[in-house]
Amino acid sequence: MKNSRPIHPDFQLFLDLKDQEVIELFIDLRQYILELYPDCNELLYHTHALTAVFSISEKLSDAFCMLPIYTNHFNLGFNKGTLLKDLDQMLTGTGKLIRHIDVKKPNDYRNPKVSALIQEAIDFAIKDMDKPTKSIGKTISKIKKK
Repeated sequence: MKNSRPIHPDFQLFLDLKDQEVIELFIDLRQYILELYPDCNELLYHTHALTAVFSISEKLSDAFCMLPIYTNHFNLGFNKGTLLKDLDQMLTGTGKLIRHIDVKKPNDYRNPKVSALIQEAIDFAIKDMDKPTKSIGKTISKIKKK
């Protein structure tokens, strides 16, 4: 495993409140995504879920996937999931764009099918991007301090 970016302190503060199993899964899946696309930007939010969004720019609209942690569950979300081919029909959800894969164990995402789906989402985001980004490989906290 390559060295990863440290988790931003704003995010870590809320992550530490989650169950240890969820924390470990999040850290592993985050690392997996960063290995697949090391130059992505990570946008951090705390709204109805504690969420790390992975984007090819500093904009949410250029995101390819996200890791929302809810009260009782965690998933790998695809911001434009309905626009992906998803040949293995792994994605679930009913929204207009977002689809996800439920995450309960590493095998739910550490496999060639999910790797290919993440790569498809990255390729789609790159093709769909309006203009080149100035930010590469940054972690950007959007978490409001209290």
